[in-house]
Formats: sequence, C-alpha cells, structure tokens
Amino acid sequence: MVGVVAQPTNPASRLAEVEENEPREECGVFGVWAPGEEVAKLTYFGLFALQHRGQEAAGIGVGDGDQILVFKDLGLVSQVFDEQTLEALKGHVAIGHARYTTAGSPCWENAQPIFRMAPDGTDLALGHNGNLINHLELAREAERRGLVDLSVKMPSDSDVMCALLADETGRLADADPVALGGRTRTEAAALTLLPTIRGAFCLTFTDGDTLYAARDPHGVRPLALGRLERGWVVASETCALDIVGASYVRDIEPGELVAIDATGVRSDRFADPAPAGCIFEYVYLARPDSMIRGRSVNAVRVEIGRRLAREYPAEGDMVIPVPESGTPAAVGFAQASGIPFGQGLTKNAYVGRTFIQPSQTLRQLGIRLKLNPLREAIAGKRLVVVDDSIVRGNTQRALIRMLREAGAAEVHVRIASPPVKWPCFYGIDFASPGELIANGVDQDDLVEGIATAIGADSLGFVSVEGMTEAAEQDAGTLCRACFDGAYPLGLPEGDPNAEAVARLRAAR
Repeated sequence: MVGVVAQPTNPASRLAEVEENEPREECGVFGVWAPGEEVAKLTYFGLFALQHRGQEAAGIGVGDGDQILVFKDLGLVSQVFDEQTLEALKGHVAIGHARYTTAGSPCWENAQPIFRMAPDGTDLALGHNGNLINHLELAREAERRGLVDLSVKMPSDSDVMCALLADETGRLADADPVALGGRTRTEAAALTLLPTIRGAFCLTFTDGDTLYAARDPHGVRPLALGRLERGWVVASETCALDIVGASYVRDIEPGELVAIDATGVRSDRFADPAPAGCIFEYVYLARPDSMIRGRSVNAVRVEIGRRLAREYPAEGDMVIPVPESGTPAAVGFAQASGIPFGQGLTKNAYVGRTFIQPSQTLRQLGIRLKLNPLREAIAGKRLVVVDDSIVRGNTQRALIRMLREAGAAEVHVRIASPPVKWPCFYGIDFASPGELIANGVDQDDLVEGIATAIGADSLGFVSVEGMTEAAEQDAGTLCRACFDGAYPLGLPEGDPNAEAVARLRAAR
C-alpha cells in the first residue's frame, strides 16, 4: 500500500508559529466506517459540528482498503475543504481532526491526521484529542527505535504515537493469524502500545480498512460511538453524531479499544478504568447540545446558573449572558433569582473564541470584534452579567468597560465556574500559573481582588461543590485540577508549567 498526504495548495495560508504558553483549547476527532457512503463528506460535516473544539487546523484521512489519502491544512474546516477535494477522497473508512495546539507547534506538519507507513508497507493515519504526560519518555523510545531524531526537533505527542503504532504493526508482519486471536495486526499492535501511554487521549485511527478508536483509562475527554444505517461513527461529542444522522449507541469506555470493520464492532480492554472526566467539558468546552456521561451539557449549565444564584445572589434589573457559552447559566440564574433574563450583548458568530488568540493585543481586539452592547436594552440598568469562566480576565475587563460606556448603571458579574488557578496538562492549554488572574491578586480576598481588577461592582463564582453537584457526577470520577490543583493523572516530565505548579504548591 502506498499512502499519500496532500500538501496545502496555498503555502501563504500557513500561520506563523505562536508562543506555546498561550491558551488554547483541545481538539475534536471523528471517524466513520461506512461502505457505500461518502465517508469524506460525512467526516467533513462531523468536523463542522466539532469546530468549536479546534479552529487552527483540520484534516481528513480516507482509506479504501489499498491506501490512505490524507488532506489537511491550517484553517477552519470550511476553509480547508471544498467540494472538489472531498470528491477526491474516496473510500469506505475515514478519520477527521479539528485541531488546536496542545503539544507541538501550530504548523502544517503538526496538523492531523498524522500519517505513517509501517515497515511492511501498511498505511496508518491517526487523530488525537488530549495531551500525554509521558510524551518525553515515548519520544525517547521512538528515537531508540530510529523513528524520530530528537536532535532535530521534538515531534508532537500525536506524531510519536503514530510512529510507534506503525512500528509495532510492522513487527507483526509475519505473525500467525491464529496467534492474533482474530484481531488485525494494527489492532494487536495498539493493544501492545496503548498500555504504555499515560495521559489524556482519545484516538481515532485507521489502517485503510478498519476504523479504530481508543480512550485513555481515565476517560478525561469524551468519545462516543454512533450507528448509521450502513455503518458506524465515533466522535468527540454526540452533537457530531446528530449532524450526520447517526444514533447514539454508547460512550467508548475508559481504557477501551474499539475496532470496526465488516465483521462488526470488536472491543478490547487495554487498561482498568479509573474515571477522571474533565469537569470543564460541562462548563465551557462541549457544545450545549451534546451529552457527556449521560448528562445533557445544557442541563448542567442551567443548573450551575441556579446554584450560582443561590450561592452568590445579586440585586439587578436584568440578567444578561456573555454569549454563547454563558447563556444557559444565565437562564438558570434568572430562573432562580427572579430577575428578568434579557439580551444585552450581540455576538459576531464569525469571530473565534477570544481566550485562544495568539497575543494580548489580538485578544483585546477580538473581544471588541466579537461582542457589542445593545445600548437601548442596558442603558440605566443594573446588570447581572453571567459568564462561563474567568481565565486571564481580559474578556471581562473589556466587556465591563463596554457596558459602562453603553450606559449600564451597575455591572455585577457572576461566573459559572470556580476561579481557574491551575494550568491543565490534559489537553487544554490555559496559561502558565502566573498568567491566570486568580493567581495575580491577594489570595486572602480573592474574589474582591479579581472584582477590582476587572472593574465589576460585585463578583461571585459558583463553588467547586455546586458545580460538581450540577453535573450529577461523583466527585471522585472527575478531574477538577484547573480549579482545585489535584491532578489525578500526575504531572508531565520536563514541563515548565509543571515546575511552576510545584513552586505554587510550596508557596501555599
């Protein structure tokens, strides 16, 4: 088999590399096995539904049983693909990826799916959502095998995984089919590799014939399995199943490897589950029309708003959300408080999320571009402004200034998550600890310090306990590290932010 990776047609469209300590989201993965269907187009629409999870790069890999063709580029899904490109991607199995950088630089080479050829000629393509904490250890192993050269550059964790998977697959080229127990060589190779990987990962990968999906033993990031009339789908969120007409079957379990081909769906356990699902998925990352662990994301956000109103009541004339992610919590706050809900801000839907822009100047400009006050609705009003989170505080500071300029009499801010005080090492790159506003104020009067910094008349955060109870999940099965500093998977080796966390812990 001879695989192909299509280069971007417009080299000038490549984005300049940005500082790696800037805050970025995670990624979205999608996979489909459906003979007779236009799998590239299904993947395109699946990625379209997952665009909120990654707006930096997009790619699709399609296999026809003989070879894999990968096309990827920097930009939004709609910018990367057109009708002609999708028509050229023919096959019965496809994987897709929408990316934000969490390991490696934001350059074309690190866009996904990653493509590798095994020593026996088997094509492999892989998409990854998450972040590994033993990236360095795996990279050294890949170098020992002659798969990468660390003296030239440090490959992304996704590239390292794909290289090791291809190598393991090649090692099984002469394996007795009986010894494989009915599994493909790629499947057997994955069962050897996956137990050595530590961290947060949701994977979709293919050898051009079979679709595979795997989820780390902690289930940090969501991954769902869906059924098509003539095939199967896996996706980071259930909203992507909906958009392609797939019915939700179940979540891929923590520590599970799934293989899908003409024989059906096979499942193997490569590790015992130790659930630690990311609570921030409910707060901000996931789309409100998704389901995570059987709970509606929208319902969780509304309930958080109700609890926020009880924990930090406010006097005001109108509750307004910071659209769109603050809207469900604002609805809940209005319901519980009895203060009328209203729209005080209009959003330009074509501007990306501000806290993931590559510089301070662009973040502040992005806020102005994205949100604009409805002056006639807010003039003279005491506003209760509900937002999903505060990271650096830039959004809230600029927003409050805009609202006052538009005539708001008072601005009381309520936040539908606790203060973000710790960086994430499991797939969301917020910022270094020192860049987080919650660490830049007096810890003895944290809330008042942040309120002063952003210019609010008052400020309130929902408690960690209230947020957890709203999700209706056992606290012991959640990762809340960005709020409480307890890292259930441990910290990565050689990461400057991990060293900063250790110093911060010692200081407190």
